[in-house]
Amino acid sequence: MTRVSAVVLAYLDEPWLEQCVRSLLASAGVEVDVVLVDNGCTAPGVVDRLEAELTALTVLRPGTNLGYAGGCNAGADAATGDVVAFVNGDATVEVDALAALADALADDAVGLVTGSVRLAADPARINAAGNPLNILGVVWAGHFDEPAADHRQRRPTAVVSGAAFACRRATWQRLGGFDPTYFAYHEDTDLSVRCWQQGLTVVYVPEAVVVHRYEFSRNTRKLYLVERNRLLNLLTLWQRRTLLVLLPVLAGFEVAMLALATRQGWLGAKVDGYRWLWRHRREVVARRQRVQSVRTVPDRDLTWLLTPRITAANYALPPGAAAGNAALAAYWGGVRRLI
Repeated sequence: MTRVSAVVLAYLDEPWLEQCVRSLLASAGVEVDVVLVDNGCTAPGVVDRLEAELTALTVLRPGTNLGYAGGCNAGADAATGDVVAFVNGDATVEVDALAALADALADDAVGLVTGSVRLAADPARINAAGNPLNILGVVWAGHFDEPAADHRQRRPTAVVSGAAFACRRATWQRLGGFDPTYFAYHEDTDLSVRCWQQGLTVVYVPEAVVVHRYEFSRNTRKLYLVERNRLLNLLTLWQRRTLLVLLPVLAGFEVAMLALATRQGWLGAKVDGYRWLWRHRREVVARRQRVQSVRTVPDRDLTWLLTPRITAANYALPPGAAAGNAALAAYWGGVRRLI
């Protein structure tokens, strides 16, 4: 059997944490152990009790919140399985989900796989079935709230869902894992794009069913990280020619985001993202050089991954989104061949 190490982060008072760990260890078709990273769990006694009861569980206590990126890195460093799976602590896996992910990874051309993440309120409906990637760097939960029965075929996807994905441990090491700079949000986008850039595919696996207690929240800390990391991805992942071709719409989108942030009251968070990028500009340049130096696939061969329209269904789009999508689609249709 394939050996799978499942990495789970424990953060704050997560009521599904015990269910998550036990569902992973009950998996069939693979040998499983769980690495639980205590990122600041406040659920009384849960981590200690699980550690005492479960022999196939390793608990890491870094003593501080490493974020999603750093916590996953710590867990993966301690993993010993041939496959490393990453599952949110507010999710449970169906009994054959890990086996399905491992099966898809038996193809050496596949680098990352992501499951059929379902809504806990209605597991017959999708939370994420692979995530789209917009030309502006925006990512959202793919096929949100659509019937799971409509998404039964394996297919390539631009970006994995961070709620549930897996890769061979050797692939994780080859890609260098997550960049801890991200802390949280868009690190799964960065990892997925770098996977594509190194000639490996990213695949949605519908047989790997994961039920997720999904909650979408908007707070200034999240908005700061989402916007800062979106820009970090744009600045480091794509070749200069691509950025030059997209510059007019990227600039226009920044103006629109500043207006939206002002109207919604999180302008300070948006500006803080700019400040961080400027203060760390040397690190950003160095990261760009590292990423571009190891890629083997040029942007022109990856443009099919990108979509010009933002069609997120898990949050309300601002007024004018339909007109904006039409303009982006027209622009992309005219300039895509220039990349």
